[in-house]
Amino acid sequence: MKENLPFALSKDRSFFESLSDWIGDVLYDELPEKGFECRDEQIFMAYQIEKSLKEKSVLFAEAGVGTGKTIAYLLPAISYARYTGKPALISCADETLIDQLVKKEGDIQKLQDTLGWNIDVRLAKSRDQYLCLKRLEHEQKTNNEDFLLEIEDGIPDFVYGHQSLQSVHPYGERSAFPDVNDEDWQKVNYHPIQQCAVCDIRNRCGQTIHRQNYREAADLIICSHDFLMEHVWTKESRLREGQMPLLPETSMIILDEGHLLEFAAQRALTYEVQSQTLVSLIDRVAQDGVREKTLRLLEKLQDSHDDFFKELLVHAYGEEGERLHIKKTDLVLQIGRQIVDLVDQILEEFVFESELYTIDEYDLRMFEEYLEQYVFSLKLFVQKSDAVDWLEEKDGLETLVIMPRLVTDILNEKLFTSKLPVVFSSATLSINKDFTYISDALGIDQYHSFSVPSPFDYDEVMKIFGHSIVNMTKAQKAKELLVDSKEPTLLLFKSKHDMVNFEHTLTAEERLGMVFEGERELSSIVRDFQAGLISTLCSYHLWEGLDLPAEALTRVIIFDLPFPPHDPLFDAKRKFSNNPFEEVELPFMLLRLQQGMGRLIRTSADHGSIHLLLSNEEKQLSTSFSHVLPVEINWV
Repeated sequence: MKENLPFALSKDRSFFESLSDWIGDVLYDELPEKGFECRDEQIFMAYQIEKSLKEKSVLFAEAGVGTGKTIAYLLPAISYARYTGKPALISCADETLIDQLVKKEGDIQKLQDTLGWNIDVRLAKSRDQYLCLKRLEHEQKTNNEDFLLEIEDGIPDFVYGHQSLQSVHPYGERSAFPDVNDEDWQKVNYHPIQQCAVCDIRNRCGQTIHRQNYREAADLIICSHDFLMEHVWTKESRLREGQMPLLPETSMIILDEGHLLEFAAQRALTYEVQSQTLVSLIDRVAQDGVREKTLRLLEKLQDSHDDFFKELLVHAYGEEGERLHIKKTDLVLQIGRQIVDLVDQILEEFVFESELYTIDEYDLRMFEEYLEQYVFSLKLFVQKSDAVDWLEEKDGLETLVIMPRLVTDILNEKLFTSKLPVVFSSATLSINKDFTYISDALGIDQYHSFSVPSPFDYDEVMKIFGHSIVNMTKAQKAKELLVDSKEPTLLLFKSKHDMVNFEHTLTAEERLGMVFEGERELSSIVRDFQAGLISTLCSYHLWEGLDLPAEALTRVIIFDLPFPPHDPLFDAKRKFSNNPFEEVELPFMLLRLQQGMGRLIRTSADHGSIHLLLSNEEKQLSTSFSHVLPVEINWV
């Protein structure tokens, strides 16, 4: 239900004048009276956001850890949503950040409890965060693993029953199945090949019900950067096809940890071809009654597809477990062109097959949609273009990924020139208060910006130790630190590959009390860590967004300086840069390093230590990063 503005409007004062006065009353008087700290940096940020709303401009709001950024943007955002009649959109870097924002002890709940508000906040998670009933049914036919029983037990009765509409409620989120690991979840979650528009059980689908639910939000919709970018890229095509956009019209956009938006934008524009998907779809449509000509073409397509991936794998190179470079041999390009020709012929034959009704309508539509995307991807691959492509393992399958190198023009056109207020909020948006790196990466020409420091006295509450690794491996040093003290520790790796390699060095005894990202749903791991059930949390994603106050986290170990990987995407950035180290590698590393260190001190009650494990080469770079450290390094 729509709530009233938290302040009265009058004829002689504009909304923005009234909003400005009210923000001052809340931050200077109401909240401090109820135990909140009065922070000048927070108040300044709130007023800058109010100005951005008035001017409908882009704002880079860089505020140090502990500023109270969330409350600073929530106050004007909720007020503006109620004034315009459209919800404000908060976009977070990933699903873990969303859970941090809406947790019971989070800032949204605090505002509700303190100010007596009823805030209507709803989540719009990425599509792969939802259960797909079709894939679940298919998986149940092929295996009987325990995780399927756990998921089935979590499905409400109305899904397969005939209850009234009043009993229907959102269900099927990834977070509802905390003990299912990532590998198993990827067998039953939404997959891009699923054709929801023609699915016969879409009205019982958890994702559909969630979509209907958040579209009715009055105050706030919270989503991930990935989902926002998917909405931006697909909005026009969905409207042309008579579908509703993924997100409704909003009054403003807040990009929490907005420095990560570029990567989400690129991911949303990627095209993927997996080695096994085509084979599975051919098996579903190649059945009795299909014409012989169609079957022969499908058989040729499968053979060519297998040959294509064999050739890719033979000539792919790079670090195992990461994005692999592709050597485009004459043979792989030749096979790619053959596939394009075969798909065109098959799509023509499907016109005749659809009239015979021998293939299930849903399966046929799904395969047609997939083939159109598949052939488009292959055309990009075999033609000379500005796209970047690589091979990686995804969901346990070899996957060809094709991504545009630059997204600046599209972002500028569809997001940053729409007269919609956009606020970037993060502790790390600039390099020495220069916002050129992020504005250039996103194609933003016109913007306002500010940078305010953290209010903490870091010299009193934090120590940074630099460990020069000479006579042992980094894994040995990390284990030594963990043995010396069992205090709550976040162990950060720059990649999944590095984390897995470290895990393989552990004995069963050393692994006690440790949990690795991916073992099960991440937010459930974080909750157990905060509760003290885990002593060491190993992660390659939690450089941002982890918010564990006081004694819940007292030590952060950074395994490597987080330079970008030598993969095809970043190599393309290096290739188009005049000074790759200064313009690509160092800015990325500095922003990520600051984010990682920012996990430690979140409130005035926090304390602890940062440990940097540095090789000789990394130690020699200390002059390049020492200026961003909150305190001086103690070398040990």
